[in-house]
Amino acid sequence: MSGLYVVTGAGPVGWTVAEQLAERGERVRVLTRSGGGPGHPLVEKLQVDVSNPGLLGDAFEGAAAVFHCVHASSYSAAAWERELPAAEQTVLAAAGEAGAVVVFPESLYSYSDPERVMTENSPREAGGGKRGVRAALLRARAASAADTVSVVAGDFFGPRVRMAHAGERMVPAVLARRPLQVVGSADQPHSFTYVPDLAAAMIGAAGKPELWNRVLHAPTNPPLTQRQIAQAFAATAGVPSAKVNAIPGWALRALGLFSADMRELGEVLYQFQRPFVMDSTASEEQLGLHPTPLQVAARETVEWWRSELTAGTGRAQAAV
Repeated sequence: MSGLYVVTGAGPVGWTVAEQLAERGERVRVLTRSGGGPGHPLVEKLQVDVSNPGLLGDAFEGAAAVFHCVHASSYSAAAWERELPAAEQTVLAAAGEAGAVVVFPESLYSYSDPERVMTENSPREAGGGKRGVRAALLRARAASAADTVSVVAGDFFGPRVRMAHAGERMVPAVLARRPLQVVGSADQPHSFTYVPDLAAAMIGAAGKPELWNRVLHAPTNPPLTQRQIAQAFAATAGVPSAKVNAIPGWALRALGLFSADMRELGEVLYQFQRPFVMDSTASEEQLGLHPTPLQVAARETVEWWRSELTAGTGRAQAAV
């Protein structure tokens, strides 16, 4: 790969993709509404609303690949349906004109037979709610004239991952030696993907035209229960394992009567009440990549959170 690479969005995935590309010596252009992104001499940060087609022609000109890493404004089926399809069509049209492949991070939500281990060939025909939105997005990408690659990941963890089951809901509590509350069950196997491994897979896929117009799986370690990943964080942090309490499905549904966030979470509760496992063996072979060992991923995650929590304490003290 060489040339210019455009990244839309600077959340944990977009930021990590941009950072990895720049560290490889590639020229990167990050497009966000805020103008944010990694501070690196090879990273150009532009304040651009990627849902506005009039702004993308110049921004995508000369790009070899576009990594579309934009999230919806909220975790709700309504926001996803209102915002994501239109934004993707705008990006696909502009990328097609520029001759750039579009690489998407993708979730496991679209899989319509999640009781079985999910592979690249598993059916992705889920309907209704957030699951249906994700399935529709995949169909639209397949129908697009632009080249695309969708790289599927399990639940995220790693540096900069905040809004996640193994993010701010878990790691700060582990470090503070507080009890944890997880949803569903603490002891069902679940696939967790380390975000730097997802970013590496997206970059690798962009550089392999023979893998375009397909769905791949990001390199992902064998499944862990929520209790086990919390224990991994505790072990690398050198603190006692946290006590883990699970919020059962009936309680979450009851909370959903009063909280929209709980209702949205209840829609995907099936992911935590029984095994929810992906297999990435085929994609690892095709990409020539393997997941970061859990011990290393847990250590880097804990180190980032410690740095963030320390910085936060310092900012709070300075404001007093």
